Amino acid sequence: MTLAGRLAALGFTDTAAAGRLLTEDLRLDDLDPSGWLIGSLAGAADPDLALAGFAKMAPDEALTGALGADADLRARLFAVLGVSAALAEHLRRHRADWRLLSGPDALVPPSGDQVRAELLAAASAPPRARSGSAGTAADALRVAYRRRLLRLAARDLTGAATLDEVMAELCDLAAAAIDAALAIVRPELGSEAAQCRLAVLAMGKCGARELNYSSDVDVIFVAEPARGADEVAALQTATRLARGMIKICSGVGPEGSLFPVDPNLRPEGRDGPLVRTLASHLAYYRRWAKTWEFQALLKARPVAGDAELGQDYVAALAPLVWRAAERDGFVADVQAMRRRVIDALPAAQAGREIKLGPGGLRDIEFAVQLLQLVHGRVDERVREPATLPALAALAAGGYVGRQDGEDLAGAYRFLRAVEHVLQLRQLRRTHSLPPDPLVLRQVGRALRSMCYAPGGVASHGHLADPAAELVERWQRHAAVARNLHEKLVYRPLLDAVARLPADVIRLSSQAAVARLEALGYRDPAGALRHIEALTTGVTRKAAIQRALAPAMLGWFADAPRPDAGLLAFRQVSEALGASPWYLRLLRDDSNVAWRMARLLASGRYAAGLLLRAPAAVAMLADDAELAPREPAGLLAEAQAVVRRRAGVADSSGLLALRRRELLRTCAADLLGLAGAERVAAALSEVTAVTVAAALELASSSVERTSGTALPTRMCVVAMGSFGGREMSYGSDADVLFVHEPLPGADEEAATRAAHAVAEELRRQLGRPGPDPSLTVDAHLRPEGRQGPLVRTLAAYRAYYQRWAQPWEIQALLRADPVAGDQVLRVAFSELADDIRYPAGGVGEPFVREIRRIKARVESERMPRGVEPALHVKLGPGGLADAEWVAQSLQLQHAGGVAGLRTTGTLAALGAARDAGLLAAADALALAAAWRLGARIRSAVMLVTGRASDVLPSAQPELAAVARLLGYPADAWQDLVQDWRRSARRARAVMERVFYGA
Repeated sequence: MTLAGRLAALGFTDTAAAGRLLTEDLRLDDLDPSGWLIGSLAGAADPDLALAGFAKMAPDEALTGALGADADLRARLFAVLGVSAALAEHLRRHRADWRLLSGPDALVPPSGDQVRAELLAAASAPPRARSGSAGTAADALRVAYRRRLLRLAARDLTGAATLDEVMAELCDLAAAAIDAALAIVRPELGSEAAQCRLAVLAMGKCGARELNYSSDVDVIFVAEPARGADEVAALQTATRLARGMIKICSGVGPEGSLFPVDPNLRPEGRDGPLVRTLASHLAYYRRWAKTWEFQALLKARPVAGDAELGQDYVAALAPLVWRAAERDGFVADVQAMRRRVIDALPAAQAGREIKLGPGGLRDIEFAVQLLQLVHGRVDERVREPATLPALAALAAGGYVGRQDGEDLAGAYRFLRAVEHVLQLRQLRRTHSLPPDPLVLRQVGRALRSMCYAPGGVASHGHLADPAAELVERWQRHAAVARNLHEKLVYRPLLDAVARLPADVIRLSSQAAVARLEALGYRDPAGALRHIEALTTGVTRKAAIQRALAPAMLGWFADAPRPDAGLLAFRQVSEALGASPWYLRLLRDDSNVAWRMARLLASGRYAAGLLLRAPAAVAMLADDAELAPREPAGLLAEAQAVVRRRAGVADSSGLLALRRRELLRTCAADLLGLAGAERVAAALSEVTAVTVAAALELASSSVERTSGTALPTRMCVVAMGSFGGREMSYGSDADVLFVHEPLPGADEEAATRAAHAVAEELRRQLGRPGPDPSLTVDAHLRPEGRQGPLVRTLAAYRAYYQRWAQPWEIQALLRADPVAGDQVLRVAFSELADDIRYPAGGVGEPFVREIRRIKARVESERMPRGVEPALHVKLGPGGLADAEWVAQSLQLQHAGGVAGLRTTGTLAALGAARDAGLLAAADALALAAAWRLGARIRSAVMLVTGRASDVLPSAQPELAAVARLLGYPADAWQDLVQDWRRSARRARAVMERVFYGA
């Protein structure tokens, strides 16, 4: 492959320029034989920008040597260079500053005092001691500020800092810079500076400790004369101090600028005096202030100057702030102000504004601030200056629904993450998504590495295009934020504050809470709110639910998560309560109600599936409806779903069908109607049907795009747990893609078409959406992730016969063609049998290599911080141990023992036992540990909604998993001991049979 081709494959867009930088500017020999440079650049958000910035640094041997030896340094440096041209320019000017990103100290966030001391020291150092500055104190301050910004950006962009940490550190940095700027100005005023006490109050984002990388820093100045000083002279001196500070912070020098300081939130705005006394501030706010000015004061915080005076200011103004909601027309004023902001935006800009536009950050902030000012009069818990803590307090107090609060918080975090990346580019204030797709791609790629950009997409697999993923997530979050803003701001409802049920009030709320606590509810007050919503009123729905409520509360309490179950039941009831069949079902079949309670209170997974389509509750009425569907019938339905939308490449219907079948399977599992092996087989069958239908969908899509019929036949081979029919709820679909050109077809064209089909299949099934996506993973193919995604049958045969590594032959033991051309599937099975079941078995060198690989897996793949004994897959005695024992015996003996020619672990262990290759007690120990590990893994997914191979360490989650597996409520530690005991027995067999110990 040429250099240009390699660069294009790695994500570079201007391959010619990148090639010149690599070969001419950086003078790489043999195209970077070590591989670390190009590979690390490719991982940057913008590889071209990262390479350009790196070349400008004119790297010397010290830098290149450090980068080659330190992967963490590479990650931090190229993460910064791939996003921020401004910080790249700083590194060009101060080349030694790359060292700030090296070593463990680079991950340690500084304290506010540390930052303040550092910037004060830089500003006050003698000129000759100001390393890297242009000689002035202001430039020394700017250099020190940028160095701190560089470290923070590196932690932020590599996911080592949370949103709260980033915002707080930016605020500490701004406050320290303001203090240092005052320290520079004071000596210029000489003895006059002692005439006044000056306090700087941060407002807006800085006051709330939620600053951006390039925000204006809004401030208010308050001053008092020193003892014995004249007030007029003191205010004049304070004004000179304030102006000098603003000039240093906002001004531009050889080292750039710090940040704009905006004092226009002061009384009377631009027309008012820059500095006032505390008495003057109070007089203005008591008589003249408008509603928005009290709204702004919510975030006032002393950050520099006279701290005591700053605290006096906050304490004096607070009573006025919390009485502002009593003003005539208060809510209307807030609503009108927000409308004016949106109306003032140009139409073209409004559609891309993540701050001021509809569904932007300002929508969230206005909603939170309005609720704070209304309810904070009597509830001090909601008097939080920052948006996220205030939102959490409002949700905790019942003023915002918890789900609404979570949605707003999720939207806020995502929008702030986007804003941060955009501003880091040039360290300039910007709040608009640019139309340039390359910039959108850069931002989208950067978000994937940051730890505070949630939104649901990542959890279901990335879209192929980071720019498309970014836009999709932004639009979804903006819609949520706008809808909730309108609900809370324009239609504020008093019933958002929780009310207790009338019958509970007659009994006394304390008695009701005590009863719910005794049943095991963790949030009895929240449970009471749900009960009221379900039972209040005179409708038939309310009457039926009142009759069911006592029993339902007990059934929820018998399951692992009673609070979540009650909430989910309320949501289902609200969705279906008006449906006559649902009411009859609840009234006439209490078994359905019990099953609903069991399902909804067992964990997040089943509840999430049911809440996506509440009407599926009807299947709980019939045991036959909970049995796995026949594969042929299910495949016919899936194909019909795909063909129903012929001409549209849309997998939503297929994923919805899969979601329904997942619900059917987990319901049978949770209700004790299906054992672990049947569940695993059902999940594997559903996956096979989904992949088969998706192959048809992808083939049609590629044919439409190309305008010609596919020149090749294809099949999909299930691998891993998929091929072994041992999938769990969180399993990916491991596959191989095989194709065979049609007679007379050009092989290269056929290969391109097959590759396009494979990529389209993966994209369609991995797309984010309301239904769970399916990750189709081809990493078990020959040469792993470095090998071609699709090969012909002949290419597979040639590779396996000549080049295959032992692990690749071992992987074939679980190969099972499940979709596509039947003739090709049979041919691949025959090919696989020749390789995986050799006559006479594999030799001793092969066995030794397998042992070596297993030992390496045990030492290298265990996640950090996890107790190995609690890892049910890779830990001692875990799933992998049983699987490797079975596969080792298959490789050595399947050529002569037909029973070993199976893709299933338990079947292979049974065949080895029957053939006398494995003692019955050993087979039993391995199978028992494997079954328990598989059940634990599935239970963790059912409880938490997240795939994990580790027994939970937190007591609530562990207890819920244990309850799901049939342990008594207070016996969750028994599960841990049972696993340890079973795993020890299995490991002893593993050591003896596999390693020969």
